[in-house]
Amino acid sequence: MFKGLGGLGDMAGMMKKAQEMQAKMGEMQESLAHIHVTGESGAGLVKATATAKGELIGLDIDPSIFSPDDKEMAEDLILAAIKDAQARANERGREEMGKMAQELGLPPGMNLPF
Repeated sequence: MFKGLGGLGDMAGMMKKAQEMQAKMGEMQESLAHIHVTGESGAGLVKATATAKGELIGLDIDPSIFSPDDKEMAEDLILAAIKDAQARANERGREEMGKMAQELGLPPGMNLPF
């Protein structure tokens, strides 16, 4: 394609691949915002929903956990559900990025930022 230009032909190909990867990363970031995961605590008494990007978007709390005597327990359950949702979001984001890395032909285990 670029005969006589030495490594410049390879450089042009690498630049094109980098642009393609950047476009796919943008698409992946967009799709992560539309993937929802739910974390729970207290056997489902508190549920937190987040996007795969880790943004908390919902909280469902069973009213039975609200008791003046158990304020600390309610706080703990809410916090635990949020942490669970964030952990699930992180895992799902990594799974999606791993799929994209594989599609791009990157070596297994290579982490893409998200």
